[in-house]
Amino acid sequence: MHPFTVLFLIAFSFISVSALPYKTLVAPIVKDTKTSLYSITLNSREKYVIDINAPLSWRLCQTPASPVSCYAPQCIQARSFLSGLCPPANNIWMKYGQCQCVVTPVNSVAKSCALGNFTYNNFILSWTNGKNPTGVAKLNKTYFSCAPNTLFKSLPQGVSGLAALARAPLAFSSQLAPSNLGVAKKFAICLPSTNSAPGVTFFGDGPYIFEHYIPAQLDASKILSYTPLLKKSNSVEYYISVKGISINGKASKFSPNAFAFDSNGNGGVKLSTLVPYTVLRSDIYKTLLNDYSKATKNIPRAKNVSPFGLCMKASALGWSRVGLMAPTIELELGNGAKWSMIGAHSMKDVGNDVVCLAFVDGGKTAKEAVVIGSYQMENNLLQFDLAASRLGFGSLTGLRSSCTRFNFTSAV
Repeated sequence: MHPFTVLFLIAFSFISVSALPYKTLVAPIVKDTKTSLYSITLNSREKYVIDINAPLSWRLCQTPASPVSCYAPQCIQARSFLSGLCPPANNIWMKYGQCQCVVTPVNSVAKSCALGNFTYNNFILSWTNGKNPTGVAKLNKTYFSCAPNTLFKSLPQGVSGLAALARAPLAFSSQLAPSNLGVAKKFAICLPSTNSAPGVTFFGDGPYIFEHYIPAQLDASKILSYTPLLKKSNSVEYYISVKGISINGKASKFSPNAFAFDSNGNGGVKLSTLVPYTVLRSDIYKTLLNDYSKATKNIPRAKNVSPFGLCMKASALGWSRVGLMAPTIELELGNGAKWSMIGAHSMKDVGNDVVCLAFVDGGKTAKEAVVIGSYQMENNLLQFDLAASRLGFGSLTGLRSSCTRFNFTSAV
């Protein structure tokens, strides 16, 4: 991997990287309410759809792209993730025995693929002290794929491309956290629930400070619980171990190994920023739906709103300072930790005094047992520690804060 050079600009003068007191990068996240997709802002105004399970970022190349040789180690790494959705990706041979690297950028929302030239460019983010942006960070020679206009189907209007954040060497999760600059090999995302203000992405370690009521500031890195990230064979996607689900402390009964991988590698519990609501295989979904229905048996029902299977009268549940007073759903994780989902994370307000259980049926033959969707991630800080292979998670909603409460006003 080529080293990265970072230039830190303060008052139009350059200082050396070694003199920088901060080792964390920050960038805004915006939500597109039409598609329920989230984009990270790079280069000041370019938006890239976040896909935490993609191995290779891509963008529309409006100027001729700098070619990467077929023999470059980055090309070999990128071509190890060629997609079966695409036709054969043959490298382009040029004059004098030179060849240009060709890869297969993928749009997993539209389940489409294209052939693209592998290239590199500079990307600009901000350094942060955890409270504010503190200066400009320019990462040179960051690798990605060019992509045609046809690959943008189903993505928000105006985006520049896709930001891959999987556990892969050329994903932005690795390239935007260069260890030679002292940036820890981890990133954190905090997805906003609104398009009126941005959420935030951090590349590197905490503190991750959000505005709060009492005290005035909250370091969200201090509220995280942790669980191991599982490594699935031939996959760079993010999985965690789940042993069960409880509602208001009462455990639901599932078949043995309901959440585990089977002998073919199917099953397991995956996280996804492209799936709007958590998807459960039918046997798991029916049990959760039945038990949640029992826990809310005294709440008047409402007509179901697609794609949800249980809707009820919101005013009958009532509201508190942290949202809807609905039964708490807890994922019982493999290491004993619990991922709690209060009403704000488990129920979707669909209007007209109606809320619905924000989980959907994935069918009997769903590839995964559970895919934790972005609605359940909103206003949670999720830290993906790639070096320690663990996920940190913590709800800002329950502490009366939110992902939009990071202060993007520059401290410079």
